[in-house]
Amino acid sequence: MGIYRCKCGHLAEHPHHQGMADIACAKCGTAVKVYDTLFFVQKLLERYFAVYRELQALKEQETPAVSDTAQTESAGQEQNNPLVGVNLSATDVLATAEQHEPLKQWFAKQNISPDFDFSAVDMSGYFDEAAAELGGKFHITKDILGRIGWAYRNNHTGLNLNLDKMSQQDAQLLNNMCRQFYSHTLFSKYIYQKQEKIVRLSLQNATAIKHFFSGGWLEWFALGKMLAEAKQRGKSYAFSCARGVKVRFANEDLHELDVVFMPMGGQPIVVECKSGEFRRDIEKCVRLKKRLNLPDNRFVILAADLEESQAAALDSMYGITFVTPKTLMKHIRTVM
Repeated sequence: MGIYRCKCGHLAEHPHHQGMADIACAKCGTAVKVYDTLFFVQKLLERYFAVYRELQALKEQETPAVSDTAQTESAGQEQNNPLVGVNLSATDVLATAEQHEPLKQWFAKQNISPDFDFSAVDMSGYFDEAAAELGGKFHITKDILGRIGWAYRNNHTGLNLNLDKMSQQDAQLLNNMCRQFYSHTLFSKYIYQKQEKIVRLSLQNATAIKHFFSGGWLEWFALGKMLAEAKQRGKSYAFSCARGVKVRFANEDLHELDVVFMPMGGQPIVVECKSGEFRRDIEKCVRLKKRLNLPDNRFVILAADLEESQAAALDSMYGITFVTPKTLMKHIRTVM
């Protein structure tokens, strides 16, 4: 049995099966989608707990100080961290000119003209959450990311995933992830054939989603990890960040920086994200680091396919920092 909720407010049960078409609302006749009851309740609980966590954070901010002295100190301390008290996965608080201004000033001192896309750090969409899933489970998502990228490059509209040879746990994780991505419109169609253990996916044509699956997900992964750490550091931790920054040097050379994060009063941390072959770009990154006048540990290449032992060897060879999705934050915490 499934369940639906119409925009008119009518909530009702209805028989459900995979791939079924929309039905007419029993109250107003509007076309509505029927969801599996377990899936519907799961999504409802996810939203409930997200709101609950945000409410608890706001309550903690409003808790009175335990003494007059503590209250005075708190009143005198400026709140510089824009992420305190907000839901990181549902905020556009960073997508402003004011938030980017410190980075703009730093680039100007280096005689570099930056061009920011403020919306590139708008966290209110689903890209950052999807990237966290892909990067956090890269041992099982590596193959599907490669196949999706290949499908887009060759103008294919979909692909099939055979889960039969995977462990039950990994198969379930991947299937749930695909279903979740479909619910957030990253796929245009999702069907799971339980007997054959095959997931059938249709791909979206939207440019933003093509870019996400073709490598943009790694930028969102890096940005999300760094912002989560910044939020944990409390209200006095000030920073400026950007994604997809186009920088123009004095001689008119133009480059794009994937992720830039600058603790207030410090130097920027530049993270170049490589989801595929990256070796041909190493020398270009070395030259770019020198032109930005950054220390070795503040210019980072995040390579999805790199092993930890390889990263350590490349560090010593090229004078820039190489990390994997697993080791990214171990290094970033030392320079934030």
